[in-house]
Amino acid sequence: MSAPAPSPLAIVDAEPLERQDEVLTEAALAFVAELHRRFTPRRDELLARRDERRAEIARTSTLDFLPETAHIRADDSWKVAEAPAALNDRRVEITGPTDRKMTINALNSGAKVWLADFEDASAPTWENVVLGQLNLIDAYERRIDFTDARSGKSYALKPAEELATVVMRPRGWHLDERHLQLDGKAVPGALVDFGLYFFHNAKRLLDLGKGPYFYLPKTESHLEARLWNEIFVFAQDYVGVPQGTIRATVLIETITAAYEMEEILYELRDHASGLNAGRWDYLFSIVKNFRDGGAKFVLPDRNAVTMTAPFMRAYTELLVRTCHKRGAHAIGGMAAFIPSRRDAEVNKVAFEKVRADKDREAGDGFDGSWVAHPDLVPIAMESFDKVLGEKPNQKDRLREDVDVKAADLIAIDSLDAKPTYDGLVNAVQVGIRYIEAWLRGLGAVAIFNLMEDAATAEISRSQIWQWINAGVEFENGKKATADLAREVAAEELAAIRKEIGEEAFAAGKWQQAHDLLLQVSLDTDYAAFLTLPAYDQLR
Repeated sequence: MSAPAPSPLAIVDAEPLERQDEVLTEAALAFVAELHRRFTPRRDELLARRDERRAEIARTSTLDFLPETAHIRADDSWKVAEAPAALNDRRVEITGPTDRKMTINALNSGAKVWLADFEDASAPTWENVVLGQLNLIDAYERRIDFTDARSGKSYALKPAEELATVVMRPRGWHLDERHLQLDGKAVPGALVDFGLYFFHNAKRLLDLGKGPYFYLPKTESHLEARLWNEIFVFAQDYVGVPQGTIRATVLIETITAAYEMEEILYELRDHASGLNAGRWDYLFSIVKNFRDGGAKFVLPDRNAVTMTAPFMRAYTELLVRTCHKRGAHAIGGMAAFIPSRRDAEVNKVAFEKVRADKDREAGDGFDGSWVAHPDLVPIAMESFDKVLGEKPNQKDRLREDVDVKAADLIAIDSLDAKPTYDGLVNAVQVGIRYIEAWLRGLGAVAIFNLMEDAATAEISRSQIWQWINAGVEFENGKKATADLAREVAAEELAAIRKEIGEEAFAAGKWQQAHDLLLQVSLDTDYAAFLTLPAYDQLR
């Protein structure tokens, strides 16, 4: 008697979507099921290891480069795989979710790369997960267009040679996809996003002269990078494309990963193309890991922690040096400003800040950087054009002048700034406004002229939590307490109701967002990720 066929994936508690059968084919779901069988047990072990490491940091209040991998860092002979032509010039990358309008605008933006985001800029509703995949397939098949119902404006793709190269970002390891289950266990969202995209598009992209390229988020160790590498090796064999077809850029957006940059590149070396330096998630990770470390780890207002803060400068300079030593791209952080259509003066001031930030990154040796809006593409492009000229990158700048010690990366108290009452108010305002939009299925949200994503909400609630637990006293004499946070949140909720009117307030998820922000900001047990309790409420 032959062995029974593997259990198919079950689609659970999900309303059917138009054209979903083009994404959720039997063959694609069989591939995702096989990824789940082979790799989810190791994912689960690595999530448990995160908790163990967090407990160790709580005990010691320090981090260091790993002694057991010193030989990898000392070996100058290894390099990552050479970049494919489509990924060799990354001087400007635009980020955003994969809704239909954004897909067209991002591809047409003039940026070299589009980070097609299924992670922090996308609330993982079933619709966003499935139709985002469909939009990318349609874009590669050049059968995508969009007409805005309100304005009547139509959008269509430019010629192929003018389009950005897509680098797709799946969800982080901690998030499950509750709508896809095998034997009652949810499949990790990372495997759903990666699996569907790779299965449908790997060969299609090769035919277009490109390839399946990925951004890997929330990585906390080289062992997590090793798991991704094992997945890549299996997936390429399964689909029948050459080993090394996949390229991955890893976001160094956790403090633990900052101590393992070389090891992460080493584990992925046949598939690695670079590392990226973000800000909000990195700061969120510092709070998360060192929340028991006392006053010296208390961060000031998030806007006071610029990339020129000494501990952030140590992180970015180490990243550039590490990448170029190993032949990888170093990609800089986000310019999140959203231009105003009404206030030219606001734009003028903001554009100068963006220009200064991108000039600094290009001058420091980065090979490219991120923007959130098409209007910022020319500004960032000019900064990198001035430094690169006709060269596709500056990987030949080895930055051997950089010497970062382990302690430099966590010298939070080297920053001469303190938490302020206005900082608390801003954290509450942005937290409520972002979470409300996320619960309605929007992951990228314009708030106070900035494009915010889930990382913004994470740093906002983390700062509220940290300041209360550290007993911070603000400049106005008020002390950070749970009661003060509740008072500020109540005032903000009333202000929003007045600002948008009763009807719009009732139609939104404002009270729910208010309650969730306070839950994750005030609970004694610090939630590892805001998106975990939020996902339980996402319908």
